[in-house]
Amino acid sequence: MSDELTRAQAIMVSKEHPRYASLILRNKLVEGYQRGIASAHGLIAHGRGEAFDYLLGEQTSESACNATKVACAHLLTARCAVLSVNGNTATLVPDEIAELQEIIGIAVEINLFHPSAQRTKRIADHLRDHGVANVLTGFDFVKLAHIASDRANVDKKGIFKADVVFAPLEDGDRAQVLTELGKTVMTVDLNPLSRTAVTSTVTIVDEVTRALKNLVSLADHVGSDGQRKELNLLKASFDNQENLKASYAIMLKQLRDLSR
Repeated sequence: MSDELTRAQAIMVSKEHPRYASLILRNKLVEGYQRGIASAHGLIAHGRGEAFDYLLGEQTSESACNATKVACAHLLTARCAVLSVNGNTATLVPDEIAELQEIIGIAVEINLFHPSAQRTKRIADHLRDHGVANVLTGFDFVKLAHIASDRANVDKKGIFKADVVFAPLEDGDRAQVLTELGKTVMTVDLNPLSRTAVTSTVTIVDEVTRALKNLVSLADHVGSDGQRKELNLLKASFDNQENLKASYAIMLKQLRDLSR
């Protein structure tokens, strides 16, 4: 996909449009699909998430901010943290992935629901073009049990040995299995009712570009021992089910307000 087409797509979206930011993300995903990075199934999944973002008022909630702080604490204290990347994540937040890796040294593993060697290579090249190093592609993998998709194949040097797995836009069966294996599983999911959201250790109910920008900013500014202690206390007191209930409450209020 050429820069000319990217610019042409952006020109079609007026900055005066009330949903300008959301439409730009759609354009990025269309470009990612045309480049063979995102899948058609990923485009559908993104649209489903947008519906829930409407109910959040298309903004980051206080509960999402708290969950992001907890996720940051887990990443900073992990023995071995891995960021699991799919096509949508690679398309939407490659720069943020590179920044997060630079700040905390997290490994990055490509793990796809609809994999192919060609698509995996395209994603790896795309990530490296944006400054991501140490991209694991699952070439040397272990197959996890009780997962019905190819996402069961995890890299021996990545997700398999990690104690903390950060998997934005995850699928539920793998999130559940990884949690049952004793791993801390963190996700970004706009749907607080999904299996992923319910079975993960920490769920950031937010749009992925907002969530990753917030996480990068937080990780970059947590330098003092006092700040780290504060995050660790927050991590110890975090209850993901209560976190999800806070998101339900926001969405219900929005529906009630709209129905008046």
